[in-house]
Amino acid sequence: MPRNFEDWFVTCRDSIATYAYYTDFETVYANIETIKIELNILNSLIGSNNIQEDFKNLVQRYPNILQCIPLLLAVRKKEIRTKDTDGEFLYQFKTFNQSIEQYCVFMERTGLFDLISKHLICNLVDYATGVETGLGSNGRKNRGGNLMEDLVERYIQRAGFELNISYFDQMEIATIQEKWNIDLSAISNNGQTVKKFDFVVKTDNCLYAIETNFYQSGGSKLNETARSYKNIALEARDIENFCFVWITDGKGWQTARHNLKETFDILPSLYNINDLENNILSSIFV
Repeated sequence: MPRNFEDWFVTCRDSIATYAYYTDFETVYANIETIKIELNILNSLIGSNNIQEDFKNLVQRYPNILQCIPLLLAVRKKEIRTKDTDGEFLYQFKTFNQSIEQYCVFMERTGLFDLISKHLICNLVDYATGVETGLGSNGRKNRGGNLMEDLVERYIQRAGFELNISYFDQMEIATIQEKWNIDLSAISNNGQTVKKFDFVVKTDNCLYAIETNFYQSGGSKLNETARSYKNIALEARDIENFCFVWITDGKGWQTARHNLKETFDILPSLYNINDLENNILSSIFV
């Protein structure tokens, strides 16, 4: 019996977030630990009445304190470019590439001297920890992808498959072809496209290449993803003993449901988490 897209789509869920999804505090603390000494040295400037001279003296004695300056501006890189009426400047923070006076100009014009000298903060370690937490939120997209992969992998294991024996993760097409002597040129543009599948499941009768993703929010990328996987589904149709499986979910698909439906209509092996919970993998892996 053909599946109905609307009935299937309504089972997609809002979130698969775990508690650790929102902030990776372990990484936050580890990043702060690498510059904790330098931050504590900079703490001596808090409330300074002559911060420019105090900063110069501190940098001369402890030049390594420069390396933690970018984080105070929520910048990951160790170099920052600026432009003003005096010209363009590139500031390096691993090593000196400007005079100490020019670094003072940087600290003044970015507002860091005011932040520190006016006692707007009490402790730079605490402040930097907050900045790291904010920067770490940018990693939620990657953590969301990892959550979906972890979830799918658990269901693959429940279906009776073992890692690196009967199922494999992050396998490139070239590796798949070499390992099982199968021709996948139809989906690799004759070897011109480098493609990696999240999982590959091998049974006695078939090879299953699996892609997984979860979209909590929408965006243009979803339309591109749906079209890309639709093309793979069409290209894989005539490959003997090979099946492309796409497992996706998330209310983000609301913004791209038309393209998702097009793929759903031509890819019988498009599933969501609800399908996994109903043991679909045990049914399709034969």
